[in-house]
Amino acid sequence: MSRTPREVFADHGERLGTGDLDLISRNYTEDAVFVTPEGVLTGRAGVREGIGRLLADLPDADWRLTPRFAGNVLFLQWTATTAAHEVTDGVDTFVFRNGLVSAQTVRYTLTPRTTPTV
Repeated sequence: MSRTPREVFADHGERLGTGDLDLISRNYTEDAVFVTPEGVLTGRAGVREGIGRLLADLPDADWRLTPRFAGNVLFLQWTATTAAHEVTDGVDTFVFRNGLVSAQTVRYTLTPRTTPTV
């Protein structure tokens, strides 16, 4: 099955919406590399762990995504907001191989939201 990076990314977004980490990780190669601020995770098990951490950090987030494709690479700038936290400098880089994601680098800073005082 050969899919374009755009098709994989669209499918990835739909799978993220389900919250099913096994389903989400099927968009990755068996030898995928997932690089997070905490370290490198490998394989589909590593992908499940890395995405699970991100989703746990940002439950019920309001996501804003700006994708930019360059051949088999996607640069994704994003922000997310929850009741308690926000991310203002999220950047992911995806590398695609044979219709799947073979590498992803995730960078973000999680900041507690403060309630302005009157």
